[in-house]
Order: sequence, then C-alpha cells, then structure tokens
Amino acid sequence: MKFHFYRIKINSKHIYRLLNCCRNNEIRDVEIDKDYAGFSINYNQYSDLEKILKENNIEEPNIKIKLLMQNILKKTRQYIIANDTQELSKEQEIKYLEGIQKLKNNMPIEYITNQKEFMKKLFYVDKNVLIPRQDTEILVEEVIKIAETKTTSNQTIINNNLQILDMCTGSGAIAVSLASYIDKSEIDAVDISQKALEITEKNAKENKVEKKIKEIESNLYKNIGEKKYDIIVSNPPYIKHEVIKKLDKQVQKEPLIALDGGDDGLEFYRKIIKQSPKYLKK
Repeated sequence: MKFHFYRIKINSKHIYRLLNCCRNNEIRDVEIDKDYAGFSINYNQYSDLEKILKENNIEEPNIKIKLLMQNILKKTRQYIIANDTQELSKEQEIKYLEGIQKLKNNMPIEYITNQKEFMKKLFYVDKNVLIPRQDTEILVEEVIKIAETKTTSNQTIINNNLQILDMCTGSGAIAVSLASYIDKSEIDAVDISQKALEITEKNAKENKVEKKIKEIESNLYKNIGEKKYDIIVSNPPYIKHEVIKKLDKQVQKEPLIALDGGDDGLEFYRKIIKQSPKYLKK
C-alpha cells in the first residue's frame, strides 16, 4: 500500500493514524512515496510513537524509538535529548516512519539500525546473523582470562600467537572481540553460512583486526583440516526445536539456523565437544 503525503505540516496525531492503519497487521509493509513526501515532524513527539509500539506489545519502546532517531541522525543520545525540538529533513522523516513501522511489525531494532554494541565495540548485524547478546560477553571474558593464563605459563605460546577457533561465528562478535583484546592471537572464524562470514569479515575490518582473523565456510569441523588450536570457543544454536515457535516474535525474526539446537537444544554442543580433542593441542 502506498501513502501519498502532500506538502503540508503533519503532527503526531497524523502519525498515529498513519501507523495504526496497520493495527491488525493486515498490511505488513508500508511504502511511503518519496516524490510526494513533504511533511515535517520534530522528534520531541516520542509519547505518541511510544504508545503505538506499546499497543503492539513491543518491549522497551521508548529506548527503541530513541535508538532509531540516533541512528538516522548519526548523533549521540545526549544530542537527541538536548535538541529535542529540531525538525527532521524530508528524507529523515521518511526513514524514521519506515523504521517505526518495522518496529511495529516486530523487526528487532538492531536489524533496522544494522548496529549492535558488544564488548564496547560496534558490530554490523542484519537478518543473516544472530544478534549478539550481552550474556555472551561473559564467555568472551572467560576466554580472555584463559588466554592470559596460557600466554604467561607456556613458553611456546609466549613466542607465538595463540591459535583460537571460533565455531559458529555468526556476526563474528566473539572472534573480533578476542582478536581485539588478546594481542598475540590468530582466530579462525567458522560458520556454515557464507553470508554470515561476509558479515564477520566486514566487522573484522571495521574493528581493524582483519589480519588476525580467517573466515572459513564449514559445517562444524568439516573444512578445518589438520590444524590444532590452543582454544576452541563457540556459542552455537541452543534453543530446543519445539520452543522456537513460542519465542518472542522479534527473536523469531532472527535466522532459524542460528537458533535451532535440535530436540533438546544441545545437538551442536555434543558435536563440537565430541570432536574437539582431535583439534586441540595437547
């Protein structure tokens, strides 16, 4: 469905009517005709937009609409708060309303902004990869501690780079973080998805660690060869197959291949652990 906006001012009530025309999700995608868009809103009108998202059971709507605005303006949260009467350009208005509609249709904010912070670093994410979770930072921190122990107690490692395998790398959040925080390290980032590996490569370049990371397309260990590693780390799919359809609608927008851990959620854990002795250094 296409909406034509003629060159008039539009207030928050108009926005409310626009977005709620899709209240029952009968219309999933709204195309705003850019040739006719000439309306103007300022971004202190969060309350109505927040109300719309709340009515559609979107969690943390206030945070998400502000993150969306930050992304569109390429400004900090502090700037948004301090300049809350600034009017948006026509292009910014269109992008903002399109983003609100995507949020309303349960698209994760991270896929709209293509950004997720992890380990104090920014990562590009889209529908081809799982969105990194804060819980996974605990895993990365533990690997960093193990790496520190190994590099101070093993003369061979002291004189060479620590060899790390990141299995099921996805966006590369783990691999890139380890490469960033462990100076003497080389990481093989493995995933079955070529699109995921392209995102890993992009994130490695953005974080300036591309020389320390090698992307390998492989179904688990299949294409690893004979290489041995000091550390194998993984955050594989771990959701029980039957539970996936009961997950939050936003989580269900993430790639099934990155969620489905089989009947008990432990399928990939068993496979990775069972074969790991063959690929670990003695």
